Amino acid sequence: MTAAPVLTRPTDAATVTRRARPRANSTNRGQGRSGWLFLAPFGLFYVAFLLGPTVWMIVTSFFNTSTVRTGLGSFAGFANYAEMLGRSDFWSSLWHTLQFTLYTTPPLVVLAFVFAVLTNRMNRGQWFFRLAFFLPFILPSATISLIWVFIFTPATGLWASLQTALGMTPGSGMLSSPNTAMIGVAIATIWWTLGFNFVLYLAGLQEIPRELYEAAAVDGASSWQQIKSITLPLLGRTTTLVILLQIIASLKIFDQVYLMTNGGPGISTQVSLQLITGVGFTDNRLGAASAASVLLFIVIVAIAVIRQLVERAAAKREIGA
Repeated sequence: MTAAPVLTRPTDAATVTRRARPRANSTNRGQGRSGWLFLAPFGLFYVAFLLGPTVWMIVTSFFNTSTVRTGLGSFAGFANYAEMLGRSDFWSSLWHTLQFTLYTTPPLVVLAFVFAVLTNRMNRGQWFFRLAFFLPFILPSATISLIWVFIFTPATGLWASLQTALGMTPGSGMLSSPNTAMIGVAIATIWWTLGFNFVLYLAGLQEIPRELYEAAAVDGASSWQQIKSITLPLLGRTTTLVILLQIIASLKIFDQVYLMTNGGPGISTQVSLQLITGVGFTDNRLGAASAASVLLFIVIVAIAVIRQLVERAAAKREIGA
């Protein structure tokens, strides 16, 4: 009498894969939970200090909210927005903000690129220039403002001493004239924040293979031709990032103006955030200040979107050409 055959399940690759899949899924779930735990602290801070206040700002812009009474106050609708759009000081502060952006963005992009290219070409001592350019950026705005207020002090400041050494007659001071006060704030800002863009450009330059420059040099390309044909195209994304970040940072100017000129002389350097601060915490009208903040936010988003659209249109033209 023969024994019955023992039936065994095939142990092919598909079966092994199915058996191993539950363990892999449990591992992925564990890693996912760990990832969310690591993100939780940042998420809490993001909601508490950025997303939450932003939503509260939008809500209060439709109410007569004040710092001297609790609650949202009476419903105002679009009255706060209409008031801000009808105020001449709102438009002047917005123009001063755009003026500061025009003064600072081109130099901070061009100078950072030039200094990064020069530093990247050095075989020794790059650490010194990284430190020299980036060190001012880590200083607080109060320190920077005090330094440059001393430099622009009439008669006794370094700026007056330089004018005297060049045979010029020192004037009333860079920060004392409505025509030059914003230029003085822009100079201080360029000196302060140049290092950040410099580091971004230097990091982008070090990602470009040296072989490209060596091949171009063998073909007889000059330094300018190498920059035009290799450096600028390969740093296109870095330049886009630098310009966008710089525009947004310049539109949010507050510290330097408040500490160096306090919006003066008169209101010649009063920027949007200073007007918002005055309406919210001096006039105690948080609703109107929130409306002005929303309008400034719309301007910043609009400029950023326009900048991106122009960049994409230029890229499409290059591809088409």
